[in-house]
Amino acid sequence: MRACSAGGGAVAMVSPHCGIAGACRLGSGWRPLQPTHSVQLRLKRLTLTAKLPVRSSEHASCFDIYADMDGTIAPGERLLVKTGFSVAVEPGYEVQVRSRSGLALKHGVLVLNSPGTVDADYRGEVGVILMNLGREHFGFRQGERIAQMGVYPVVMCPIAEVDVLDETARGAGGFGSTGR
Repeated sequence: MRACSAGGGAVAMVSPHCGIAGACRLGSGWRPLQPTHSVQLRLKRLTLTAKLPVRSSEHASCFDIYADMDGTIAPGERLLVKTGFSVAVEPGYEVQVRSRSGLALKHGVLVLNSPGTVDADYRGEVGVILMNLGREHFGFRQGERIAQMGVYPVVMCPIAEVDVLDETARGAGGFGSTGR
């Protein structure tokens, strides 16, 4: 649990596992968490043609990513799309690259390894692996939105090898074992 300042001097506790990233519930509504410090996403333009990511609305949680190349993806195929920029975030954070809902719904195009992870120590070009699950070729032009990215905290923990794991009701059941 961690403290959430929800305005008016009130403080609520929010679990890191509550499913609502960056928000807590206090009283009748959700309030944004007040960060303990400001996290900055630093971008470096690698080509003159790169269009840097932007938020499409004031409260958008992610930045739109634009292609820095023209391309076509045949049905059932995948392509690494260049963006023309690199990023840096401080340790303890990662950049996640995700599919755009409109491309997924209208064209069957998604980020194959969604969410794609850009580690805090990676400084190369951000690439987006697009997969066409649609029935038609998907063409895109340089400067078109192809994905989105956000910055998220990462729990950096050590690994402890053990001989036995604690028992749970679920046990080793997976792949649909808890229902449809």
